[in-house]
Amino acid sequence: MATSNQNAVIIPAASPPAAAGTNDVLRDIRGPVPLPPELLWLWIAMGAALGGLLATLIWNKWFRHQAQTPLVPVIPPHQRAKHRLADALTLLSQPKPFCIAVSDALRLYLEERFKLHAPDRTTEEFLIELQRASQLNDSQKEFLADFLSRCDVVKFARHEPSEAELRSLHSAALTLVEETAYDLRTTEKGIPA
Repeated sequence: MATSNQNAVIIPAASPPAAAGTNDVLRDIRGPVPLPPELLWLWIAMGAALGGLLATLIWNKWFRHQAQTPLVPVIPPHQRAKHRLADALTLLSQPKPFCIAVSDALRLYLEERFKLHAPDRTTEEFLIELQRASQLNDSQKEFLADFLSRCDVVKFARHEPSEAELRSLHSAALTLVEETAYDLRTTEKGIPA
């Protein structure tokens, strides 16, 4: 049984257009065209220059920027405290400013070294916090209570200590800084933990 397709559209084959003097036959793709040797060196030189420029830009972006920011050496808290205590000695003839400087040097050291909030607290508030702290042993805590109360008497009660007493305060502060400068925590019996 034959079927007829009444809806089919028949398109006649296109005839090539007649163009004057041209050959419209499709041709295959040509292969790569070799460059003359003198142009090859030109392209290599341009590629090297472009690569050098790119390398210079990367160098300037990453490494030169890092070299421009100077490295600031980190000064350990105990060294800063020793410098502050040495500066306090210039105030030895003035008991109140001397005690303020020595007390502040030790309080700043305790905050930098042990993260105790010593500088922004009163002596009583700090001693309460100190009792809960585990970074110092009991003898060091007792020393701090005595040291800070001796400084407070000079700062607030107008006590006029002798130069020997002031030097003793300075020496005691320096001893505590040296004792606690490193992570060699000791127990109550003095045996390393």
